[in-house]
Amino acid sequence: MTPHEPPPPGGWHPPETGVGGPDGSADAEPLGTEVRRAALVALGLAVAGVLLGLLWLWLAPRIPLFTDGKAVYVKNPESEEAIGADGTFVLLGLGFGALSALVVFWLFRRGGIPLVVGMAVGGLLGSVVAWQLGAWLGPADAVEQARALGKGAVFDSPLELQAKGALLAWPIAGALVHLAMTALFGPRDPEPTHPMGY
Repeated sequence: MTPHEPPPPGGWHPPETGVGGPDGSADAEPLGTEVRRAALVALGLAVAGVLLGLLWLWLAPRIPLFTDGKAVYVKNPESEEAIGADGTFVLLGLGFGALSALVVFWLFRRGGIPLVVGMAVGGLLGSVVAWQLGAWLGPADAVEQARALGKGAVFDSPLELQAKGALLAWPIAGALVHLAMTALFGPRDPEPTHPMGY
């Protein structure tokens, strides 16, 4: 239709071509904005790993060791304290994942793949920060402690994460909870209308 031709009967107009959501809505955000938001979320969760590390250091059970002057031994070999540090880290990671997902959903409401990826990456970075911080602030190396304290001394083992898969507790819990919140309470796409308007 040229500019001088009258509009066709029936009030039909060609569809507008613009940037919008999959339903044609114009309120969809640009991809760059979503990526920046995801990067901000990842950075925030990585920093929150400091809190997780401090809580892990405070709550994780210690493994008592002793030395006879020649070697270092576990004082209670049959105790479950050896796996207590890993279990504590997993439980804290699950809690941090669920809490961070709720906070991110409350702040942004909208989901999107970039935001979920940012949460997963941030949760993993936060877990690594927590692991390294807890190990760094925890008791010193067992051999060094044994040499410094001497024969017959009893001391705590270093804080270690035996099962490295525990690092995935935070990102997995965060992604799952956020996806669930988005599915249950996220904005809904409007119902498609019939081409004839009814």
